[in-house]
Amino acid sequence: MLKKECIAMLLAGGQGSRLGCLTRNIAKPAVSFGGKYRIIDFSLSNCAHSNIDTVGILTQYKPFILNSYIGTGSAWDLDRASGGVNILPPYMGETEGSWYKGTANAIYQNMNFIDHYDPDYVLVISGDHIYKMNYATLLEFHKEKEADVTLSTLEVPMEDASRFGILSVDEGNRITKFQEKPLRPESNLASMGIYLFSWPVLKKALYEDEMDKNSVHDFGKNVIPALLNQGRKLYAYPFQGYWKDVGTIESYYEANMESLRPQKSINLFDPEFRIYSNDMVQTPHYVGTKAKIENSLISNGCIILGEVSNSILAPGVYVGEESQVKDSILLHHAIIHAKTHIEKAIIGEKTEILSHCQIQPKDKKNSAHSGITVIQDHHIVTEGTVFEAG
Repeated sequence: MLKKECIAMLLAGGQGSRLGCLTRNIAKPAVSFGGKYRIIDFSLSNCAHSNIDTVGILTQYKPFILNSYIGTGSAWDLDRASGGVNILPPYMGETEGSWYKGTANAIYQNMNFIDHYDPDYVLVISGDHIYKMNYATLLEFHKEKEADVTLSTLEVPMEDASRFGILSVDEGNRITKFQEKPLRPESNLASMGIYLFSWPVLKKALYEDEMDKNSVHDFGKNVIPALLNQGRKLYAYPFQGYWKDVGTIESYYEANMESLRPQKSINLFDPEFRIYSNDMVQTPHYVGTKAKIENSLISNGCIILGEVSNSILAPGVYVGEESQVKDSILLHHAIIHAKTHIEKAIIGEKTEILSHCQIQPKDKKNSAHSGITVIQDHHIVTEGTVFEAG
Protein backbone atom coordinates (compact mmCIF):
# COMPACT_ATOMS: atom_id res chain seq x y z
CA MET A 1 0.00 0.00 0.00
CA LEU A 2 1.33 3.43 -1.00
CA LYS A 3 0.51 6.04 1.63
CA LYS A 4 -0.48 9.50 0.33
CA GLU A 5 -1.69 12.37 2.48
CA CYS A 6 -4.09 13.69 -0.16
CA ILE A 7 -5.14 12.47 -3.58
CA ALA A 8 -7.44 14.10 -6.14
CA MET A 9 -10.39 12.58 -7.94
CA LEU A 10 -11.14 14.59 -11.07
CA LEU A 11 -14.64 14.23 -12.52
CA ALA A 12 -14.26 14.40 -16.30
CA GLY A 13 -17.07 12.25 -17.61
CA GLY A 14 -19.86 14.75 -18.16
CA GLN A 15 -21.52 15.01 -21.56
CA GLY A 16 -21.63 18.82 -21.47
CA SER A 17 -24.88 18.90 -23.44
CA ARG A 18 -25.37 22.63 -22.79
CA LEU A 19 -22.30 23.27 -24.95
CA GLY A 20 -24.24 21.88 -27.88
CA CYS A 21 -22.23 20.90 -30.93
CA LEU A 22 -18.91 21.72 -29.21
CA THR A 23 -19.24 18.45 -27.27
CA ARG A 24 -20.82 16.35 -30.00
CA ASN A 25 -17.55 14.52 -30.64
CA ILE A 26 -15.50 15.08 -27.48
CA ALA A 27 -15.90 15.24 -23.72
CA LYS A 28 -16.41 18.69 -22.24
CA PRO A 29 -13.03 18.79 -20.39
CA ALA A 30 -11.29 18.26 -23.75
CA VAL A 31 -12.85 21.35 -25.37
CA SER A 32 -10.31 23.98 -26.40
CA PHE A 33 -9.89 27.08 -24.26
CA GLY A 34 -7.70 30.17 -24.65
CA GLY A 35 -6.11 28.91 -27.85
CA LYS A 36 -3.46 26.42 -26.77
CA TYR A 37 -5.26 24.94 -23.77
CA ARG A 38 -8.07 22.49 -23.11
CA ILE A 39 -10.44 23.00 -20.18
CA ILE A 40 -8.99 20.12 -18.14
CA ASP A 41 -5.56 21.81 -18.17
CA PHE A 42 -6.63 24.15 -15.38
CA SER A 43 -7.53 21.49 -12.82
CA LEU A 44 -4.47 19.39 -13.68
CA SER A 45 -2.18 22.43 -13.45
CA ASN A 46 -3.70 23.29 -10.07
CA CYS A 47 -2.83 19.78 -8.86
CA ALA A 48 0.75 20.17 -10.10
CA HIS A 49 1.18 23.51 -8.33
CA SER A 50 -0.36 22.07 -5.14
CA ASN A 51 2.03 19.09 -4.95
CA ILE A 52 -0.85 16.65 -5.40
CA ASP A 53 0.90 13.97 -7.43
CA THR A 54 -1.86 11.33 -7.52
CA VAL A 55 -4.92 12.09 -9.63
CA GLY A 56 -7.69 9.71 -10.64
CA ILE A 57 -9.47 11.00 -13.75
CA LEU A 58 -12.99 9.63 -14.04
CA THR A 59 -13.98 9.53 -17.70
CA GLN A 60 -17.16 8.33 -19.38
CA TYR A 61 -18.57 10.32 -22.32
CA LYS A 62 -16.61 10.01 -25.61
CA PRO A 63 -13.25 9.79 -23.81
CA PHE A 64 -10.87 8.96 -26.69
CA ILE A 65 -9.55 12.47 -27.42
CA LEU A 66 -9.41 13.32 -23.70
CA ASN A 67 -7.53 10.12 -22.85
CA SER A 68 -5.09 10.65 -25.72
CA TYR A 69 -4.52 14.24 -24.65
CA ILE A 70 -3.81 13.35 -21.02
CA GLY A 71 -1.47 10.50 -21.95
CA THR A 72 0.96 9.74 -19.15
CA GLY A 73 0.41 13.12 -17.48
CA SER A 74 3.94 14.28 -18.26
CA ALA A 75 2.75 17.70 -19.48
CA TRP A 76 1.64 18.46 -15.92
CA ASP A 77 4.56 16.67 -14.20
CA LEU A 78 2.17 13.89 -13.18
CA ASP A 79 3.96 10.92 -14.77
CA ARG A 80 5.02 9.34 -11.49
CA ALA A 81 6.03 5.77 -10.68
CA SER A 82 4.12 6.13 -7.42
CA GLY A 83 0.79 7.80 -8.10
CA GLY A 84 0.62 10.08 -11.12
CA VAL A 85 -2.36 10.27 -13.48
CA ASN A 86 -4.75 7.34 -13.67
CA ILE A 87 -7.65 7.15 -16.17
CA LEU A 88 -10.66 5.55 -14.44
CA PRO A 89 -13.53 4.65 -16.80
CA PRO A 90 -16.61 2.70 -15.64
CA TYR A 91 -15.99 -1.04 -15.61
CA MET A 92 -17.78 -4.36 -15.13
CA GLY A 93 -17.25 -5.74 -11.63
CA GLU A 94 -18.00 -9.13 -10.11
CA THR A 95 -21.67 -8.28 -9.60
CA GLU A 96 -23.06 -5.39 -11.58
CA GLY A 97 -21.30 -2.98 -13.87
CA SER A 98 -22.81 0.25 -15.16
CA TRP A 99 -22.10 3.76 -16.29
CA TYR A 100 -21.43 6.22 -13.53
CA LYS A 101 -24.87 7.09 -12.19
CA GLY A 102 -23.81 10.40 -10.64
CA THR A 103 -20.81 12.23 -9.23
CA ALA A 104 -20.94 10.35 -5.92
CA ASN A 105 -21.43 6.98 -7.61
CA ALA A 106 -18.39 7.67 -9.80
CA ILE A 107 -16.23 7.99 -6.68
CA TYR A 108 -17.96 5.00 -5.07
CA GLN A 109 -17.06 2.78 -8.02
CA ASN A 110 -13.39 3.71 -7.56
CA MET A 111 -12.98 3.32 -3.80
CA ASN A 112 -10.49 0.50 -4.35
CA PHE A 113 -8.28 2.96 -6.21
CA ILE A 114 -8.48 5.42 -3.31
CA ASP A 115 -7.85 2.72 -0.70
CA HIS A 116 -4.71 1.68 -2.58
CA TYR A 117 -3.13 4.99 -1.57
CA ASP A 118 -4.61 5.04 1.96
CA PRO A 119 -5.07 8.85 1.94
CA ASP A 120 -6.03 10.99 4.88
CA TYR A 121 -7.88 13.36 2.55
CA VAL A 122 -9.61 13.11 -0.82
CA LEU A 123 -10.06 16.17 -3.02
CA VAL A 124 -12.98 15.94 -5.46
CA ILE A 125 -12.69 18.38 -8.36
CA SER A 126 -14.15 18.91 -11.80
CA GLY A 127 -12.55 19.04 -15.22
CA ASP A 128 -14.77 21.79 -16.59
CA HIS A 129 -13.95 24.94 -14.63
CA ILE A 130 -11.53 27.76 -15.47
CA TYR A 131 -9.58 28.89 -12.39
CA LYS A 132 -6.27 28.81 -10.55
CA MET A 133 -6.10 27.47 -7.01
CA ASN A 134 -3.39 26.17 -4.75
CA TYR A 135 -5.20 23.26 -3.12
CA ALA A 136 -2.53 23.17 -0.38
CA THR A 137 -4.12 26.31 1.08
CA LEU A 138 -7.52 24.61 1.02
CA LEU A 139 -6.04 21.58 2.80
CA GLU A 140 -4.45 23.80 5.47
CA PHE A 141 -7.84 25.46 6.09
CA HIS A 142 -9.48 22.01 6.35
CA LYS A 143 -6.94 20.87 8.94
CA GLU A 144 -7.20 24.06 10.99
CA LYS A 145 -10.96 23.69 11.22
CA GLU A 146 -10.70 19.95 11.93
CA ALA A 147 -13.38 19.66 9.29
CA ASP A 148 -15.03 16.55 7.95
CA VAL A 149 -15.75 18.28 4.64
CA THR A 150 -14.64 21.61 3.21
CA LEU A 151 -16.36 23.22 0.23
CA SER A 152 -14.58 25.89 -1.73
CA THR A 153 -16.95 28.83 -2.16
CA LEU A 154 -17.27 32.25 -3.72
CA GLU A 155 -19.91 34.94 -3.93
CA VAL A 156 -21.87 35.10 -7.17
CA PRO A 157 -24.37 37.69 -8.45
CA MET A 158 -27.71 37.11 -6.76
CA GLU A 159 -29.44 36.71 -10.11
CA ASP A 160 -27.15 33.74 -10.90
CA ALA A 161 -27.38 32.06 -7.50
CA SER A 162 -30.07 29.56 -8.52
CA ARG A 163 -27.54 27.89 -10.85
CA PHE A 164 -25.34 26.79 -7.93
CA GLY A 165 -25.33 24.98 -4.64
CA ILE A 166 -25.98 27.80 -2.16
CA LEU A 167 -24.68 27.88 1.42
CA SER A 168 -25.34 29.72 4.65
CA VAL A 169 -22.50 29.89 7.19
CA ASP A 170 -21.93 31.06 10.75
CA GLU A 171 -19.22 33.47 11.95
CA GLY A 172 -16.59 30.72 11.85
CA ASN A 173 -17.47 29.71 8.27
CA ARG A 174 -19.14 26.52 9.41
CA ILE A 175 -21.94 25.62 6.99
CA THR A 176 -25.39 25.80 8.56
CA LYS A 177 -27.50 25.27 5.45
CA PHE A 178 -26.99 23.95 1.93
CA GLN A 179 -29.40 24.04 -1.02
CA GLU A 180 -28.62 22.63 -4.44
CA LYS A 181 -29.75 25.08 -7.16
CA PRO A 182 -32.63 26.58 -5.16
CA LEU A 183 -35.40 28.43 -6.96
CA ARG A 184 -35.32 31.16 -4.29
CA PRO A 185 -31.74 31.42 -3.00
CA GLU A 186 -31.29 32.67 0.54
CA SER A 187 -27.74 33.88 -0.09
CA ASN A 188 -25.25 34.31 -2.90
CA LEU A 189 -22.47 32.18 -1.36
CA ALA A 190 -22.01 29.43 -3.93
CA SER A 191 -20.25 26.10 -3.95
CA MET A 192 -17.58 25.84 -6.65
CA GLY A 193 -17.93 22.07 -6.90
CA ILE A 194 -14.57 21.59 -5.15
CA TYR A 195 -14.88 19.27 -2.15
CA LEU A 196 -12.18 18.25 0.30
CA PHE A 197 -13.13 15.23 2.43
CA SER A 198 -11.50 13.41 5.27
CA TRP A 199 -11.38 9.97 3.67
CA PRO A 200 -13.05 7.95 6.46
CA VAL A 201 -16.00 10.37 6.39
CA LEU A 202 -16.32 10.21 2.61
CA LYS A 203 -16.00 6.44 2.52
CA LYS A 204 -18.85 5.96 4.99
CA ALA A 205 -20.99 8.57 3.21
CA LEU A 206 -20.51 6.87 -0.16
CA TYR A 207 -21.61 3.50 1.22
CA GLU A 208 -24.70 5.07 2.77
CA ASP A 209 -25.56 6.96 -0.40
CA GLU A 210 -25.18 3.85 -2.56
CA MET A 211 -27.60 1.95 -0.34
CA ASP A 212 -30.21 4.73 -0.59
CA LYS A 213 -32.61 3.71 -3.37
CA ASN A 214 -34.05 7.24 -3.50
CA SER A 215 -30.69 8.88 -4.13
CA VAL A 216 -29.51 10.12 -7.52
CA HIS A 217 -25.96 9.66 -6.19
CA ASP A 218 -24.90 13.28 -6.56
CA PHE A 219 -22.65 15.20 -4.16
CA GLY A 220 -24.66 18.42 -4.25
CA LYS A 221 -28.12 16.84 -4.19
CA ASN A 222 -27.48 13.94 -1.81
CA VAL A 223 -24.11 13.48 -0.10
CA ILE A 224 -23.47 17.03 1.13
CA PRO A 225 -27.03 17.57 2.50
CA ALA A 226 -26.93 14.13 4.19
CA LEU A 227 -23.65 14.89 5.95
CA LEU A 228 -24.99 18.26 7.06
CA ASN A 229 -28.12 16.61 8.48
CA GLN A 230 -25.92 14.15 10.38
CA GLY A 231 -24.23 17.03 12.17
CA ARG A 232 -20.87 16.54 10.47
CA LYS A 233 -18.44 19.47 10.48
CA LEU A 234 -18.78 21.12 7.08
CA TYR A 235 -16.91 24.34 6.40
CA ALA A 236 -16.86 26.90 3.59
CA TYR A 237 -13.43 27.92 2.30
CA PRO A 238 -13.64 31.48 0.89
CA PHE A 239 -11.92 31.50 -2.50
CA GLN A 240 -10.49 34.78 -3.73
CA GLY A 241 -9.82 34.82 -7.44
CA TYR A 242 -11.21 34.20 -10.89
CA TRP A 243 -13.45 31.14 -11.41
CA LYS A 244 -15.76 30.32 -14.26
CA ASP A 245 -18.08 27.41 -14.92
CA VAL A 246 -17.99 27.15 -18.71
CA GLY A 247 -21.03 24.91 -18.96
CA THR A 248 -22.96 26.95 -21.53
CA ILE A 249 -22.11 28.46 -24.90
CA GLU A 250 -22.54 31.95 -23.41
CA SER A 251 -20.26 31.33 -20.40
CA TYR A 252 -17.68 29.53 -22.57
CA TYR A 253 -17.58 32.44 -25.01
CA GLU A 254 -17.49 35.00 -22.21
CA ALA A 255 -14.62 33.28 -20.37
CA ASN A 256 -12.55 33.07 -23.54
CA MET A 257 -13.13 36.74 -24.32
CA GLU A 258 -12.27 37.67 -20.74
CA SER A 259 -8.89 35.95 -21.15
CA LEU A 260 -8.01 38.75 -23.56
CA ARG A 261 -8.27 41.12 -20.57
CA PRO A 262 -5.94 39.53 -17.97
CA GLN A 263 -6.59 42.27 -15.43
CA LYS A 264 -10.24 41.14 -15.24
CA SER A 265 -9.78 37.45 -15.82
CA ILE A 266 -7.43 34.53 -15.36
CA ASN A 267 -3.82 35.45 -16.07
CA LEU A 268 -2.39 33.00 -18.60
CA PHE A 269 0.97 34.76 -18.54
CA ASP A 270 1.86 34.49 -14.84
CA PRO A 271 5.29 32.80 -14.65
CA GLU A 272 4.71 31.92 -10.99
CA PHE A 273 1.57 29.89 -11.73
CA ARG A 274 1.70 28.58 -15.27
CA ILE A 275 -1.11 26.65 -16.86
CA TYR A 276 0.43 23.60 -18.49
CA SER A 277 -0.87 21.86 -21.59
CA ASN A 278 -0.01 18.89 -23.73
CA ASP A 279 0.82 21.24 -26.56
CA MET A 280 1.14 19.58 -29.94
CA VAL A 281 4.38 20.07 -31.81
CA GLN A 282 3.59 22.78 -34.34
CA THR A 283 5.47 25.16 -36.56
CA PRO A 284 5.66 28.81 -35.42
CA HIS A 285 2.65 30.91 -36.39
CA TYR A 286 3.05 32.96 -39.56
CA VAL A 287 1.73 36.48 -40.16
CA GLY A 288 1.58 37.61 -43.81
CA THR A 289 2.73 40.96 -45.14
CA LYS A 290 -0.82 42.31 -45.44
CA ALA A 291 -2.10 40.72 -42.24
CA LYS A 292 -3.29 42.68 -39.24
CA ILE A 293 -3.65 41.33 -35.69
CA GLU A 294 -5.04 43.24 -32.70
CA ASN A 295 -5.65 42.12 -29.10
CA SER A 296 -5.74 38.41 -29.90
CA LEU A 297 -4.26 35.09 -28.81
CA ILE A 298 -2.59 33.33 -31.73
CA SER A 299 -1.37 29.77 -31.19
CA ASN A 300 1.44 27.86 -32.87
CA GLY A 301 0.88 26.59 -36.39
CA CYS A 302 -1.50 29.40 -37.37
CA ILE A 303 -1.21 31.16 -40.72
CA ILE A 304 -2.69 34.66 -40.77
CA LEU A 305 -3.04 36.42 -44.11
CA GLY A 306 -6.11 38.53 -43.26
CA GLU A 307 -7.24 40.56 -40.25
CA VAL A 308 -7.80 39.21 -36.73
CA SER A 309 -9.05 41.36 -33.85
CA ASN A 310 -10.16 40.56 -30.30
CA SER A 311 -10.15 36.85 -31.11
CA ILE A 312 -8.61 33.54 -30.03
CA LEU A 313 -7.06 31.14 -32.50
CA ALA A 314 -6.21 27.58 -31.49
CA PRO A 315 -3.24 25.72 -33.07
CA GLY A 316 -3.21 25.24 -36.82
CA VAL A 317 -5.85 27.83 -37.79
CA TYR A 318 -5.69 29.40 -41.26
CA VAL A 319 -7.14 32.85 -42.07
CA GLY A 320 -7.06 33.69 -45.78
CA GLU A 321 -6.36 36.94 -47.57
CA GLU A 322 -8.85 39.80 -47.12
CA SER A 323 -10.77 37.80 -44.51
CA GLN A 324 -11.75 39.39 -41.20
CA VAL A 325 -12.10 37.59 -37.89
CA LYS A 326 -13.50 39.69 -35.04
CA ASP A 327 -14.66 38.84 -31.50
CA SER A 328 -14.46 35.13 -32.30
CA ILE A 329 -13.00 31.80 -31.22
CA LEU A 330 -11.49 29.54 -33.86
CA LEU A 331 -10.74 26.01 -32.67
CA HIS A 332 -7.98 23.63 -33.78
CA HIS A 333 -7.20 23.57 -37.51
CA ALA A 334 -10.19 25.65 -38.60
CA ILE A 335 -9.73 27.03 -42.12
CA ILE A 336 -11.12 30.40 -43.21
CA HIS A 337 -10.79 31.02 -46.93
CA ALA A 338 -10.34 34.42 -48.57
CA LYS A 339 -12.75 37.36 -48.37
CA THR A 340 -14.86 35.94 -45.54
CA HIS A 341 -16.14 37.95 -42.57
CA ILE A 342 -16.53 36.25 -39.18
CA GLU A 343 -17.77 38.12 -36.12
CA LYS A 344 -18.88 36.89 -32.69
CA ALA A 345 -18.64 33.23 -33.64
CA ILE A 346 -17.19 29.95 -32.43
CA ILE A 347 -15.78 27.89 -35.31
CA GLY A 348 -15.36 24.18 -34.53
CA GLU A 349 -12.28 22.01 -34.94
CA LYS A 350 -11.26 21.19 -38.52
CA THR A 351 -14.16 23.22 -39.89
CA GLU A 352 -13.72 24.89 -43.28
CA ILE A 353 -15.38 28.19 -44.16
CA LEU A 354 -15.17 28.84 -47.89
CA SER A 355 -14.71 32.28 -49.46
CA HIS A 356 -17.19 35.19 -49.48
CA CYS A 357 -19.08 33.96 -46.39
CA GLN A 358 -20.65 36.24 -43.77
CA ILE A 359 -20.95 34.94 -40.20
CA GLN A 360 -21.99 37.74 -37.89
CA PRO A 361 -24.58 39.06 -35.38
CA LYS A 362 -27.91 40.06 -36.84
CA ASP A 363 -27.65 43.46 -35.17
CA LYS A 364 -24.00 44.43 -35.70
CA LYS A 365 -24.53 47.87 -34.14
CA ASN A 366 -25.60 46.24 -30.89
CA SER A 367 -23.63 43.00 -31.11
CA ALA A 368 -23.16 42.75 -27.34
CA HIS A 369 -26.80 41.68 -27.10
CA SER A 370 -26.85 39.55 -30.25
CA GLY A 371 -26.42 35.80 -30.33
CA ILE A 372 -23.27 33.77 -30.85
CA THR A 373 -22.96 31.73 -34.04
CA VAL A 374 -21.54 28.25 -33.43
CA ILE A 375 -20.32 26.13 -36.35
CA GLN A 376 -19.81 22.49 -35.43
CA ASP A 377 -16.58 20.48 -35.85
CA HIS A 378 -15.60 19.00 -39.22
CA HIS A 379 -18.20 21.09 -41.08
CA ILE A 380 -17.83 22.74 -44.49
CA VAL A 381 -19.63 26.05 -45.00
CA THR A 382 -20.22 26.56 -48.71
CA GLU A 383 -19.07 29.65 -50.58
CA GLY A 384 -21.18 32.79 -50.14
CA THR A 385 -23.14 31.50 -47.12
CA VAL A 386 -24.57 34.11 -44.76
CA PHE A 387 -25.21 33.33 -41.06
CA GLU A 388 -26.76 36.02 -38.86
CA ALA A 389 -27.26 35.17 -35.20
CA GLY A 390 -30.14 37.03 -33.55
